[in-house]
Amino acid sequence: ALVAIAGEAYLRLSGAFVESARTSRFVPGVGVLLQPHAEVRHTNGSDYWTVQRANSLGFLDREPPSPARAAASCHVAVFGDSFVEAAEVAIADKFHVRLEALAADALPELDVTTSAYGHRGTGQANQLPFHDEYARPLRPDLLVLVFVRNDFLGNSAALVAADYAGWDPDRTPYAFPERAADGGLRLRPPDPDYAASALPWSPGLGERPPAERPHEAAVRALTERSLLARWLGARLRSLQEPEPAPPLAERLEAVSARPGYGWILDGWRPTTDAALLSLLLDSEEPPAVFAEALEFTAWALAEFKRRADRDGAAVIILHNMPGPESRKDALLREVAGGIGIPVINWHRWIADRGRRIEDARWPNDNHWSPQGHQWTAEALFDWLRRHPEVCED
Repeated sequence: ALVAIAGEAYLRLSGAFVESARTSRFVPGVGVLLQPHAEVRHTNGSDYWTVQRANSLGFLDREPPSPARAAASCHVAVFGDSFVEAAEVAIADKFHVRLEALAADALPELDVTTSAYGHRGTGQANQLPFHDEYARPLRPDLLVLVFVRNDFLGNSAALVAADYAGWDPDRTPYAFPERAADGGLRLRPPDPDYAASALPWSPGLGERPPAERPHEAAVRALTERSLLARWLGARLRSLQEPEPAPPLAERLEAVSARPGYGWILDGWRPTTDAALLSLLLDSEEPPAVFAEALEFTAWALAEFKRRADRDGAAVIILHNMPGPESRKDALLREVAGGIGIPVINWHRWIADRGRRIEDARWPNDNHWSPQGHQWTAEALFDWLRRHPEVCED
């Protein structure tokens, strides 16, 4: 009993916790976001233990400025996946917040305000409704798209389904491009019933929990009240071998079995379980489904550019992919260059200043540490300082 009391007291006083926790909701026309004002706990068990609340929109950010305040300022709207959501750091340490502080100190005449629309696992096509529903009413002067390596796949519902999500590619929790009858592309809205037809390896989508037995109800009641009980439960679960996902070839076969998707495996039968993106990028003759994913990515970026041009805003891409000579960097620059979107290579910007990439990340997590967010803010501020015209009416 004394050991249990001491353990409970230590966990409560230290502020550490064992498991990440978040509550989500489905927003019609937009997709799955965090529950507004819900507490989000996030940890990797070694580097960070963050506790923060979602804002009223369902993003891990401050409340956005009022439309009047945003319109009167140079407003920067940031879009991305987990690197923009940035659950690993406090809101005050996120790069868009630090960008605002840098500009206030060095270029107060620009009157920079910022807001961020990031949700883990999303690509640029998924983020278009974030812009239309939440950012556009603020009349932003600059749109910043944070692009990561998996975004080459993340705009294809078929490849996301096969890679990790296990969604039916026609019934997804986010908006995705689809081909219209005339051959052009359009944005298909998210499906509120996406869980109803999840594929077998989907992480919990569509599963109904079994009926709770009496002893399980008692355990649940205890863990709801005791940090020590939650810690012990997490330790026990960590000892259990997770059920592996099916091999890549089987996942692709399952997606291709969906009506209308048989073509994605035409002439392509992967024989290795390597990471899907690496497999596609290293292929001398990429399959048709990857060509489509690149087409969808280019379309999504062009849609952001079209929206920015329509509203008198600028748009830039900051990408978090290694090396100026990498195929990923070259692919993105080719796509973005054809659309007319400038690209900031995050790795190059840091290396050019004699800094170490390792110092910008957590030791056991590739997401940005507070130092990485600071340098990201500096990279964006450097671009904004050289392009003050984006803030001019």
